[in-house]
Amino acid sequence: MDDLGFSFNVVFRADASVQIGTGHLMRCLTLADELTRQGHECRFICRKHKGHLGELISGKGYELTLLPAIDSTEPESASNRNTTYADWLGVPWPQDAEQTLEALMAFKADWLVVDHYALDASWEQQIAKAVGRIMVIDDLADRNHECALLLDQNLGRSLSDYDGLVPQHCQRLIGPDYALLRPEFAKLRERSLKRRARPELKRILISLGGVDRANVTGQVLSALGATALPWSTHLDIIMGEAAPYLDEVKQQAAQLLFKATVSVNVRDIAERMYLADLSIGAAGSTAWERCCLGLPAITVILADNQRLIGYALARSESTFLVENSQIAEGIVRRISWLLESTEERQRYSRNAAAVCDGAGTIRTISRLIASSQT
Repeated sequence: MDDLGFSFNVVFRADASVQIGTGHLMRCLTLADELTRQGHECRFICRKHKGHLGELISGKGYELTLLPAIDSTEPESASNRNTTYADWLGVPWPQDAEQTLEALMAFKADWLVVDHYALDASWEQQIAKAVGRIMVIDDLADRNHECALLLDQNLGRSLSDYDGLVPQHCQRLIGPDYALLRPEFAKLRERSLKRRARPELKRILISLGGVDRANVTGQVLSALGATALPWSTHLDIIMGEAAPYLDEVKQQAAQLLFKATVSVNVRDIAERMYLADLSIGAAGSTAWERCCLGLPAITVILADNQRLIGYALARSESTFLVENSQIAEGIVRRISWLLESTEERQRYSRNAAAVCDGAGTIRTISRLIASSQT
């Protein structure tokens, strides 16, 4: 329990899949780990999509309810206004709400944390009767929510973006000050920033999400082969076991003149970021991990929902931005610039470090506890 003697039962409703990726589930696990460390009890409700990460959740000791998978996606009901991401759910939202309510009957949830682009106020209103309070984690600000607490950790987002989308009593946690990072990033921050005072460019971390359905990793490796990087450069390539092009990337890496290693489902990403001199990654949740450690980065926009983050980081000169359609020329140009300018690598490192300090998970839980007392 926390310092004030409160202990909560917290349930998470989030999914991972080949289509969705792993980011939503992973940031929920980060929040759950810290809540558990503070003495609260956490459980998960997820749908059994391909790539659902249920073994990871259970392996960390959390009780897990896996909602049944379906053979084919049923047509989404017209009442669900979130048509862009509706098929991420796998079933019509009323069916998901019914199944979630059934899963919630087994225990009393003081908080339900919802992190899913396919869910909105309609679903939340159906669930509200079975839980104490609802917290929503969102990145889009494109639909209504019925919640007591809303977290949008993205740079470039403002409080007013949720005007009219959440109840007046809802507390809004906005910006990278609330980014959900695991504690190892804050622990490594000081050492990492000191290391970058004398920047080198010998080791590049490549991580394009846990799934990478379009094999952007392969495109990046091809682009790096056309740069002026010395052959002694070490490429540290990170992928998830559900990545459909994992075998192809391994074969490609083995044929490179660079030293290149491919690692799957790593548990030491903070240490790898600390050791890296440059990262090539997506504009998702890992952007805040890179910023916390002051790791200069080339950021690739992989989806429309990453544009806000990517453009905001580029405007703050915290990353070098490359559009998905311009990977080859963009990476060659950025690498050439970085090889020529130690000062630029230092400046981008400082700017990145100013974006996020790694304490967002602690701040979020403090606000959750405070909200519980009102």
